[in-house]
Amino acid sequence: MAYQAYDFADPTLHEMMRGDGGRTGVAGIAVNERAALRNSTFFRAMSLISGSIGMLPLHLMRRAADGKIEKARDHPLFRVLHRKPNDFQSATQFKSYMQLCALLDGNAFALIVRSRGAVRQIVPLPRRSVKPQLSATFELSFRYQPKSGGAVTLAKEDVFHFRGPISLDGLTGVSLLDVAADTLGLSHRALQAAGRLLDKGTMARGALETDQTLGAEAIDNLRDSLRENFSGADAEEDWLILEEGLKAKVLSGTAKDNELVALRQQEAEEISRFTGTPRPLLMFDETSWGSGIEQLGLFFVTYCLLQWFVIWEEAVWFCLLTPAEQDTMYAKYNDGALLRGSLKDQAEFFKAALGPNAAFLTPNEARDSFDRNPIAGGDELPRNGTTAAATLADA
Repeated sequence: MAYQAYDFADPTLHEMMRGDGGRTGVAGIAVNERAALRNSTFFRAMSLISGSIGMLPLHLMRRAADGKIEKARDHPLFRVLHRKPNDFQSATQFKSYMQLCALLDGNAFALIVRSRGAVRQIVPLPRRSVKPQLSATFELSFRYQPKSGGAVTLAKEDVFHFRGPISLDGLTGVSLLDVAADTLGLSHRALQAAGRLLDKGTMARGALETDQTLGAEAIDNLRDSLRENFSGADAEEDWLILEEGLKAKVLSGTAKDNELVALRQQEAEEISRFTGTPRPLLMFDETSWGSGIEQLGLFFVTYCLLQWFVIWEEAVWFCLLTPAEQDTMYAKYNDGALLRGSLKDQAEFFKAALGPNAAFLTPNEARDSFDRNPIAGGDELPRNGTTAAATLADA
């Protein structure tokens, strides 16, 4: 019988010891992925990042000997990346799931299925079932532990792996669930406190005071009178008429209640920092909408998504292309859907791109951006001093 030895610092050992109970932070709350995703701010951040990575097209590109760059539509990997990575997921579903794994666990793994040397499928492997390992001669392999049966060693050529940008050992990425466990635990505690306040706390808006002693019948009559004459939306602007020395006193939130509200907001901001998602995109800041939303989108792409674009592109190049293909082929994320802006902004961009001075787009390239068919003579750059329309007329 074979035995596996683990280092006490190995996260795999920690997971085995705690089962699926999660990471316990300073708040005493065990935080696993299900508990974390019940936090609305964290869920929004995960959904936004994973959904954006999933919906954007990932193309396989080829650079020809003459320097011309084109989509490698004739390559088997193009369809795998762009349309059908495996028999049970679309490209969007596959990329979104893999991205979520990389965020939650720090790593994402998939099995590469080849036929006659060409990649035909990329099948996600269960979370926390794969561990990269480096031999004494610096040969990379992966230890895969299926749900049933013994562990299997997979060669690096059989595994598609990418990790988060931060690593403590150079092989595996840092899990958001690990580094944000304290914040998520405190946020959960604050939510529990808010629930207890609503369930058992005093929710009255005010009190009536008097120096006299009121009997039970007088109190009931007063309560019934208030409900009958001063409840509901119709009584919003009415004034109370108080008798028998009654005085009205408005009850406000206690300092403890106000601290609870501030704590929940602070934890939401902490989650925003951990995930790199701008506050307004997490739907809890009302001051940055309007004309500034385009800049927020640009900020999100530049400082949050761009690093993941590069990570995906390099993983495709490293894991899915042969050494010969790596010289002329590469993967490229098309972030145009997030950066297009309004139709007015696009019109200004294409006006400059098509001339009359130093044009850098052909008419057909501009039309392709809107999924329109090419036109005759539209593959030539406009000459300096002319517009695209003039070039087409000459053709």
